[in-house]
Amino acid sequence: MAQVPQGTRELGRSGVYVPPLGLGCAPLANLYAAVPEERALATVHTALELGCTYLDTAPHYGVGLSEERLGRALAGRGRGSYTLSTKVGRRLRDRAPGEPVQPDGFADTPDRVREWDFSRDGIRASLESSLERLGVDALDIVYVHDPENHIREVYETAFPALAELRDQKLVRAIGFGMNFSDILARFVADLDVDVVLCAGRWTLLERTAYDDLLPVCERRGTSVVVGGVYNSGLLADPRPGARYNYEEAPPEIAERARRLATVCAEFGVPLRAAALRFPFAHPAVATAVVGCASPAEVRDNAEMFGHDIPDELWHALVERGLLDDDIPLPL
Repeated sequence: MAQVPQGTRELGRSGVYVPPLGLGCAPLANLYAAVPEERALATVHTALELGCTYLDTAPHYGVGLSEERLGRALAGRGRGSYTLSTKVGRRLRDRAPGEPVQPDGFADTPDRVREWDFSRDGIRASLESSLERLGVDALDIVYVHDPENHIREVYETAFPALAELRDQKLVRAIGFGMNFSDILARFVADLDVDVVLCAGRWTLLERTAYDDLLPVCERRGTSVVVGGVYNSGLLADPRPGARYNYEEAPPEIAERARRLATVCAEFGVPLRAAALRFPFAHPAVATAVVGCASPAEVRDNAEMFGHDIPDELWHALVERGLLDDDIPLPL
């Protein structure tokens, strides 16, 4: 029986340490459905009480609502008691009269709009606004967010701006957060990246990051934060209509998730527990951040993370063709 990942791990050589399980704060901003303010704040408090002290947010999440709610939840807490990351690349401004609303999957958001901005001034202005919404004077980690269509700007302005802030010790660790592992691999190979947040590409259903990103991260000493361990919900509950990559799961992917769940059940292991543990098979992985919209979801994730998983389960998944035989297993 493998040991549950414990303790904290350093992100690259940044001096920033994170616990193995963190809280993704997009759901606090009414992702897909409205979350009452009281419940959002209680979600953060529960995460901190259970040791999930790494909190990840972004201006994109609810056009600033996630950062604002997170700031209110953290008010009065010692700054050294949690690790905080946000993102740059989208600046926020008030919506002009008659201008279209930009929900982007979020409900009941503030009356603001997002604008792409990877310029040096834009990066700095975005961080200043994030600090104000969060109610803190420093950030541990800053990611360039979803820059897949702005690669030239990453090299010319965005990453140099973050590196400058790191050199000035205004930010401790810098990197990229996105869904495209091949582009992340290119950035890690070319740039001095402390950490990447890779969503949905290293899961029980997807090995893409194992083939392109994880090898270069291991070689370069860059840490990986795994997001999307449930692939938007399918690996949490493979019911009909479950989401995969933010949309309804294709039939063949949904069927594979159900087969994974069936094998897990044979060993008395919830599929959620296996999905949470799996990414830690690779040594470059430092932590997993999981989005939660309620204290109950936080408690469930913590329970699933600590669930006993027999090594025989992983071997059975390989034998039945649900995991490739060259994939590392968390034994």
